[in-house]
Amino acid sequence: MRSLTHTTAAAAGVLAAVASLLAAPPAVAAGPRDVTADVLADRDVTLGGDTVVTVPPGTTTYDGVFRGEGTLTVRGSGTLVLTKDSDFTLPESRQRVRTPGGNHPYVTVANPDPPAVTVERGATLQYGDGGTTGLIGRFPYDTPAFRLNQDNIRVDGTLRLSLTSAYNLGTISGSGLITQPRFLWGTWDVSGTHSFSGVIDNGTQLNAGRPEYATSLPNVRKVLNQGTWTVDTPLGRTVTMGMDFYQREYGSDINVQSRPGSKVILTGQYSWSDQGGDRDPSLSDPALNWTPARKNVNKRGTNIKGANVQWGDGTTNRIFMPGTAETVYINLLAARSRSRLTFDYDGPVTLGAPIGGGVFHDTLAAPGAGDIVIAGTPGNDVTFAAVQYYDGSTTVEKGAVLRLGSGKRGGDGGLYTAGGRYKVVNDGSLVLRNTNRPLTLSRIGGSGSLTQSGAATTTLTGPSVTHTGTTTVSKGTLALRKGATLTRSRAIRLTAAGARLDTGPAGLRVATALTGKGTVAGTVTNDGAVTTGLTVNGAYTQSSKGTLVLRGKPLKVTGTVRLAGDLDVSALGGRGRPAREVTVLDHRGDGRISGTFEGLRQGARLKLGDTTYRIDYRAGDGNDVALTAKTAPSPSPTAPEASASGAVAPRSAGASEDVGFGWWPYALGLALVVSLAVPVAARRGRGRRRAGRHAGRARQ
Repeated sequence: MRSLTHTTAAAAGVLAAVASLLAAPPAVAAGPRDVTADVLADRDVTLGGDTVVTVPPGTTTYDGVFRGEGTLTVRGSGTLVLTKDSDFTLPESRQRVRTPGGNHPYVTVANPDPPAVTVERGATLQYGDGGTTGLIGRFPYDTPAFRLNQDNIRVDGTLRLSLTSAYNLGTISGSGLITQPRFLWGTWDVSGTHSFSGVIDNGTQLNAGRPEYATSLPNVRKVLNQGTWTVDTPLGRTVTMGMDFYQREYGSDINVQSRPGSKVILTGQYSWSDQGGDRDPSLSDPALNWTPARKNVNKRGTNIKGANVQWGDGTTNRIFMPGTAETVYINLLAARSRSRLTFDYDGPVTLGAPIGGGVFHDTLAAPGAGDIVIAGTPGNDVTFAAVQYYDGSTTVEKGAVLRLGSGKRGGDGGLYTAGGRYKVVNDGSLVLRNTNRPLTLSRIGGSGSLTQSGAATTTLTGPSVTHTGTTTVSKGTLALRKGATLTRSRAIRLTAAGARLDTGPAGLRVATALTGKGTVAGTVTNDGAVTTGLTVNGAYTQSSKGTLVLRGKPLKVTGTVRLAGDLDVSALGGRGRPAREVTVLDHRGDGRISGTFEGLRQGARLKLGDTTYRIDYRAGDGNDVALTAKTAPSPSPTAPEASASGAVAPRSAGASEDVGFGWWPYALGLALVVSLAVPVAARRGRGRRRAGRHAGRARQ
């Protein structure tokens, strides 16, 4: 039996407890469990909800493991190194991810779980210490050919991946730094769509996509690529990588692969970095991409392995690979299929390096196995400032421009023409502007224009030069050899006095139009229209189908001249005060001109405005063609006026010879007009009488 004292004491205790409950503040929910002490003591931790570790300054190596159910947040200012694999899961109430598909179709990740691991700003979490373990992961999904991590991670601080194994981090988010040290040869598989907006430092190998899944990193700010970044795709998928890539050491590259029906679009730029460290790599001067650095530290490359790749998306003119053969390499390789590289920019870009097919930096060890396309985006203007070494076709789409050569010293370009697949399909504009290195091209088709504007000679060879657009020579020499002609070209223009068209032994047959003020070296046969002002260093033959169009200065010819067809003088009809003499053809060769223009025999008259001219085929030194005004302009209607069309077109002018018929044709014509006019007037009078007053009002 308890004593009274014990009873009284018990009662007092109860009263005190009640009083304390009445006076205590309301209860609050408990916060995340802090397991810092357990981690510092290397004890295993079983999660039972949200858990936090505060890492002290310096490096803390943890040899324990995390297991259970919950989340893990790493905060503080130090580095936490995990040496063993940890396996825990989110509470079932927070799990929502769906992973449909498989190999066919590929795996997709929908509605991903919230992060199971969070690295706060200022803290560093390191997976592994250079071995194969140290990863936090749960892999419950039955997804063929790769393991998707359920424990998604948010990185606002730093995540260091010091692993030599292959691993998957799940879905990544946050805005911090994910870094992989160099030379560890581990492989990080980045699968699905990620909202991560920070910087990725790839030290060895990162797979941004595989045939089993696609990868999207739309918000990644920058990539410091110090190893190999590989992009691959499933069947029929277009994957876009929009971030800028940077490189700091020699030996990094970007490999691109794709499956049938797929495409990889790279819209950023792959640049060297000389400042900013890991967290904000940048380049102090863009010119450094074009200048070799010590020990090749600024050399970077890309290997396109049987893939369909596009540089740019039509909204930028920052080329993906800026540099020269000394600072970048580009390989087109065949793997399952040939490669294809499309340039799609909205402004001018310059490719300063050759596209080859060698192994890594030895790009010229073999020709590239692929084709190039210049997309028809408005403003897309691509310059090849190096001689290319791919064996396939080059397509210039309508509206696009491809320039071979930059027009500056050291910037000459060209195409590899020895391959059986070589051809140029030009539906846009092809501009040839080498300054020193001669160009030789063949197999040029399409509806686009071709312009020679460089000091170095360009030679077109073979019968497969069939483009139908305008051919222009504005500088230097364009030569035709081995059966090359310009008969299908819409027009041929020599726009400068120094412009030269070398026709070779075969000569030039003009089927459309030849205009300008340059020189044709070789014979010219005019079956179309030729304007004066040109110089022909060779024979000039104008057929019955041809027209010579008079435009101020004469046509100069050094060889024999044979004339037929038309003379079009309409362009001079509206020129101010008429000249006393107009030289049509300045024949500087030996021998007289043979033949005449149609309807214009020696001495025939033709009228320009109010002035009547006679044509003379023995003008000048005796073998020029000139028009000489008569002393007293004649109003005689026997000489019809020249064509008023003013266009370069066959048979646009005519004239008559100086042959009179007397007065009787005019008298006969006047009588015929009177005889026809009288009956008509009578009929009109009868018609007016029948129309009455209403018709009269209508004519007021």
